[in-house]
Amino acid sequence: MAPEGSTARAPSPRPTALTDKIRAYAPHAETSLVDEAYGVAYQAHGTQKRDNGDPYITHPLAVADILAGYRLDVPSICTALLHDTVEDTGITLPQIERQFGGTIAGLVDGVTKLTRLELQSDRTKQAENFRKLVLAMSRDIRVLLVKLADRLHNMRTLGFVTNPARQQRIARETMDIYAPLAARIGMDAMKTELQNRAFAILDPEAYNSIQARLNYLRGQGADVIEEVRQELAKVCRDAGVEVMEVSGREKSAFSIWEKMQRRNIAFEQLSDIMAFRIVVPTREQCYWALGAIHNGFPVIAGRFKDYISTPKSNGYRSLHTGVTLRHPRNQKIEIQIRTPEMHDIADNGVAAHWNYKEGADEPPEEIERYRWVQDLLEILDNSTAPDEFLENTKLELYQDQVFCFSPKGQLIQLPRGATPIDFAYAVHSVVGDTCVGAKVNGRLTPLRYELQNGDQVEIMTARGGTPSPSWERWVVTGKARSRIRRYVAAQQRATTLDQGRAALARMFRQDGLDGSEKVLEQALKQLKCASLDDLYVAVGGGHIGAKDVVHAAYPEMKEAARGPRHLPSMLNRAPAAKAPSRDSAMAVTGLVAGMAIHYAGCCHPLPGDRIVGIVTTGKGVTLHTSDCPTLESFAATPERFIDVDWDYAAARNSAASHTGRISVIAANESASLGNLANAVSRHDGSVTNLKIMNRQQDFMEILVDVDVRDARHLGNVIAGLRAVKGITQVERAQG
Repeated sequence: MAPEGSTARAPSPRPTALTDKIRAYAPHAETSLVDEAYGVAYQAHGTQKRDNGDPYITHPLAVADILAGYRLDVPSICTALLHDTVEDTGITLPQIERQFGGTIAGLVDGVTKLTRLELQSDRTKQAENFRKLVLAMSRDIRVLLVKLADRLHNMRTLGFVTNPARQQRIARETMDIYAPLAARIGMDAMKTELQNRAFAILDPEAYNSIQARLNYLRGQGADVIEEVRQELAKVCRDAGVEVMEVSGREKSAFSIWEKMQRRNIAFEQLSDIMAFRIVVPTREQCYWALGAIHNGFPVIAGRFKDYISTPKSNGYRSLHTGVTLRHPRNQKIEIQIRTPEMHDIADNGVAAHWNYKEGADEPPEEIERYRWVQDLLEILDNSTAPDEFLENTKLELYQDQVFCFSPKGQLIQLPRGATPIDFAYAVHSVVGDTCVGAKVNGRLTPLRYELQNGDQVEIMTARGGTPSPSWERWVVTGKARSRIRRYVAAQQRATTLDQGRAALARMFRQDGLDGSEKVLEQALKQLKCASLDDLYVAVGGGHIGAKDVVHAAYPEMKEAARGPRHLPSMLNRAPAAKAPSRDSAMAVTGLVAGMAIHYAGCCHPLPGDRIVGIVTTGKGVTLHTSDCPTLESFAATPERFIDVDWDYAAARNSAASHTGRISVIAANESASLGNLANAVSRHDGSVTNLKIMNRQQDFMEILVDVDVRDARHLGNVIAGLRAVKGITQVERAQG
């Protein structure tokens, strides 16, 4: 937020509150240097004003105060006071170096270089600023600390910016770059505040809604946190654990919203909006406290994480677990257990290593573990443009998301585990609806493929293409899932409606009655249907019988229908259906009804495998496994690919068998083939074909076709064969 003008001022006062704060944690600190830096900044900024009308000097003073709250060293505090002087006033870098030394001058230079591109587009300027930030913080991480504090104070005063577009740009930049940077260096408290303030600007409706619900919950259970805090402390102390502190808090609005988006659930479905922290003296007592908590409360499965034995990349260490309280209201809560040192690092991250130490002028050795800064430098070296660098760098900053590119270079941000279908819907809803295939990094890929960071995704669409119901099992984004569900529901309703209309027409025609819409409308009230469409859907779905509609429209037909009932003759029963052939025994979804299905002999797909359909003229569809090498030969004709899947619901009621092919290397002995067949039989398989491909003096290579139920059954057969004496290698065969 640039100042507007500068003139000389009267002699500056001393920043007494700031120096007192520094002396509280560093009694022997050279605070005279802080006084001197404040004096230079006070005089240099003159009568400049901020957007809220305050003197501009309040901004560098606030930034310095934030850093003092993190107990940082004097050079960092001085840099905060001077960080805008070179950019916005007549002060030069050589002047700062002469007066304050090379360390402070270098830090000021690193921060100053980030804001010197005023004539370029916002996007290019953002990318180039970030590029310079990476270069500066690679030399001294304190540059990043000052920049984060600067951004935090700007976010605290962002409400005074009158230009909405500028507000949005600053908030988006904060969310995309500075909050992830704070997270990567472990400064959790700063990351949380940056995210919440940016969230309030970027999506005020969602922010206000979550805040209102949190306020309501506070009113409903104002004493819940204190009750839980006391109960946790009692459980630990009863188990002999020395507890230094137990604290509780609500999760932040942004973290709640993020969890709602990630899980695609409503606020009411969240079960763990409260988190509690237990601080104990030693690492050993962390595990004792964990045992006490698990012994005292029901544990939520899958919620335990040990970041003490395996710290996060930013140095974070704690034990995490989730439990269900018996009182109040079976509340589910998250618990973090740590030592005071771990807590300091958890809240302050890299800043915890800069806590003032006498005579510590060089970065501490612990900083060397932030290797990701070097990774960013490597990306910088390999990137030819600022925008490319910014996009590539985001791949390093976000560990729980994937960033993929369109063929035109557009960056699409998706949750980890996303598929090409998620990508298609992220591009546009129509692209998702008409998607028929995808190329990832130039190769045809199944639509259920899990995208990786940096993948280039090309979505193939077709006029008239429609979402498949099976897609819902693969997608992870709420947008994709809701669009698929809406389409499937609409299609099912349309199909059911047509079936119901046809059934009613047939029934009225059979009875020789008028079944016009006028007649049906008179029966709607009796049948408790709001409209004719609802009536057709109810009949098509089997909720209302067609004969019941006839009787509602013509009550006299109901009496005439009563009469003696006759059982059908046993002689007229239809003959039993023939057992299905092997190629049609397993239903496949995603195909037109009645289409012929064949299993590829090159890969022998089995239920449980990921499969792709290839349309073959005159033969129907041939099923291949998604990793079958033969698929490469169809790359030039992507229109022949069909996205299909097994109908697992039908499979549960089917006893059909399928052919799986395995490759075996066995000792060249007389008993080998007998042992092989017996092992297959012991695992409920049946050898249908066997061919010795190569026979040497000591071993032989054999291809064996085995009848199995599915891929898991074949896996059991393979595992059983590997345990047979004389068999040295067993693999599933391709080709």
